[in-house]
Amino acid sequence: MSESVDYSEMPLDLDFSRGGLALEEEGKLLRRSVLPGGVRVLSEKIPHAHSTTMGLWIGAGSRDEGDDARGSTHFLEHLLFKGTRTRGAREIAERIDYLGGDFNAATAKQYTCYYGHCFENDVAPSLELLSDMVTGANLDPSDMEMERGVILEELSMYNDDATEVAHENITSMVFGDHPLGRPVGGTRESVSALANQSLLGHYSRMYRPSELVVTAAGAINHDELCERVQGELERGGWDLSGPAEPEPRRTAAPIVPAAPSTRYVERPVEQAAVILSMPSFDMFDERRRALFTMNAILGGGTSSRLFQKIREERGLAYSTYSFPSLFPEGGMFGMYAGCALPNAAEVATLLGACLDEIAADGVSDAEVESAYRRIRAEIIFSNEHLSSHMNRLGSAELIRGSLTSQSESLRKARAITASDVQEVAQYIASQPRSLCTVGPAKG
Repeated sequence: MSESVDYSEMPLDLDFSRGGLALEEEGKLLRRSVLPGGVRVLSEKIPHAHSTTMGLWIGAGSRDEGDDARGSTHFLEHLLFKGTRTRGAREIAERIDYLGGDFNAATAKQYTCYYGHCFENDVAPSLELLSDMVTGANLDPSDMEMERGVILEELSMYNDDATEVAHENITSMVFGDHPLGRPVGGTRESVSALANQSLLGHYSRMYRPSELVVTAAGAINHDELCERVQGELERGGWDLSGPAEPEPRRTAAPIVPAAPSTRYVERPVEQAAVILSMPSFDMFDERRRALFTMNAILGGGTSSRLFQKIREERGLAYSTYSFPSLFPEGGMFGMYAGCALPNAAEVATLLGACLDEIAADGVSDAEVESAYRRIRAEIIFSNEHLSSHMNRLGSAELIRGSLTSQSESLRKARAITASDVQEVAQYIASQPRSLCTVGPAKG
């Protein structure tokens, strides 16, 4: 199933374009296999771990929904916990609690993942549960109607959060009509109108062997995992007799940014959420690492420009930060602050001014060093969690098509200079800016 490769002379990205791969790094053994039907299995055996985190990934998210199926990806995430051909919703819940209770799902713009964290002796029953949910979901119309109300309540909860509303709005303002500009969970209108037949169509198109990726990290035996995955999927009724040809990584058309705009959204809140954002480049652009360093300097910590200028020097906000949002099709860069409505205009000006200051005057070597140390901490600390390893495998397989080692990530972050940061700041600062403010009625 898998083929060993010597990467001792290849410190760069591990390319997933080949079928079976094996890589040992710092005592951890990473392997990738492609099973009959195109199912991809990736594992990372981590020494001294006594538990395993595993995920079943479908390479489709809200970006990939048809016009008649908006919100169906998130809807399916809910319904897969409502019952299968072999167990009901209560039995699923009881099984989850019996196995430790750390089972859940996540829907994103580019994928859906059903995951669980279990003891090493419970890998088999945990995989059986997740596989049963993915392959044998009932998707009963009555369950759908019941869960429709739950999802509408979830959307209402987020709609009451000014920060969530601001982030959803600014994404659509910058990305325009592009599928990545849609809210992941759909809208109240799309969820209310979603028909059971459209949901079933989305499930049948996306939930099949060539779309499935299984990842596991921790105390795991790769060959046993592959054997169990194949057995569970076949027991679930999936046909694995086809060739081992996974679906190509799905992308949409490149993002064509919308014209810059300003938007005010009224909500019954006491504090306004302000986001200033502009188009950026895609996640494969080599400038992204300089962007991450700039992000740390501009809005990534308590010594950042935004925090010091807006909170410490002027007392205008409690929370303020910056954020890159990069996809294969394009990206954006944004800056956020939560403040009293009378201060929103001044805060928006300061957000832009802090970016412009870096573009015009650059940053110090000391700021670059501090940013590197924070990025280094994020990389190393996250690698101490099994879930980070599991998620890294899934996103690398479905989105990037390659996996960068920890040492290589650190080397590339270390190589960023003050000049690199200023150049990327000049590019970002030159892009047209959109402003979204969510706050109370103006009276």
